[in-house]
Amino acid sequence: MNEMKLTGGARIGMANATWPFATLKVSRNKLELNASIVGNLVFQPSNIKSIEPYTQIPLIGQGIKINHNVDSYKEKVIFWTFKNPESVINQIKQTGFLSNQQEIGTNSISEIQERQKRGGCPIKKSIAIGAVVIWNLLFLIDFIPFFQGKSEGLPIGKGILTALGILFSSALLSLVSSDFRRIILKEGRTLEDIKKFSIFIMIISGFMFFNFLMFIRMAN
Repeated sequence: MNEMKLTGGARIGMANATWPFATLKVSRNKLELNASIVGNLVFQPSNIKSIEPYTQIPLIGQGIKINHNVDSYKEKVIFWTFKNPESVINQIKQTGFLSNQQEIGTNSISEIQERQKRGGCPIKKSIAIGAVVIWNLLFLIDFIPFFQGKSEGLPIGKGILTALGILFSSALLSLVSSDFRRIILKEGRTLEDIKKFSIFIMIISGFMFFNFLMFIRMAN
């Protein structure tokens, strides 16, 4: 076996991505754990201290724990899978990754180290912070009048609808516009790093926008 690829979930630090928002991909020279915006981690064989079975809840809360020495990554890295953790580790062993003592090439090492320096999250920190600030400000537009007793019913109005609209549009642009991706993604990150998450966000935000809009129209 030269390469393996599994779909599952992941936990990186305190952040968790459920199935099917994480992908584990292993070859002889590289192990990649892509958990969308939760983190996209890459390791060379020398980065791995050990890989061990990890069970939180049998069947639905089991996976493998990747013990590593990359300082820029969170210490706790877990790949969740419905498969037997021992069989997953055996698959990794069959790729030759864990027993690979050979030099993988200067260019490959430099590329991996550069990606590690940028950290796990594919989204630029400034963009992530800005998005959170804008999201909260838009929600406050509806919540402040509600808590002041100036509005009746649920605090759902133009602020929340605008926030959901921006979220949907941003997710759509991240899928179709390479220029937009250059703005929001760290250097070297690609559509594959955020594709599943963007589609998920489009579905959820679109559903919420439509239902909230119908609710407002019925209330009026």
